[in-house]
Amino acid sequence: MRTLIVDDTLDNRRLLWDILKPFGPCDMASNGIDALNLIEVAMDEGEPYDLVLLDIMMPKMDGQEALQRIRALEQQRGRVGPKEAVIFMVTANDSPREAAAAFFKGYCSDYLTKPILRRTLLDKLQEYQLITP
Repeated sequence: MRTLIVDDTLDNRRLLWDILKPFGPCDMASNGIDALNLIEVAMDEGEPYDLVLLDIMMPKMDGQEALQRIRALEQQRGRVGPKEAVIFMVTANDSPREAAAAFFKGYCSDYLTKPILRRTLLDKLQEYQLITP
């Protein structure tokens, strides 16, 4: 499983990286612009991300805009349906408005609120068949 962790807080990126590194390569970005660049390069190299963990509140480009642009890029590249990345919005913002926007405007796969517990994240990965029990 190839993963991209996008969060503007280094400690949050490290925490998620520690949980996910046993399951495959993990890259990190601190904002939506850098995330989009990494996603595009990964697609160009034929090794797209299986999982993207995307914070909502970030500088330069927030997670909601990054999510919509990632999905648009996947559409352009024909990575739709089962080929698209699983994208979890990972945020301290548990606002119903933000969650609705993530699901209905950006088509995220799921929405997790911080603090992220290891067991919760691993259960989600199993639910999306990214890891086996």
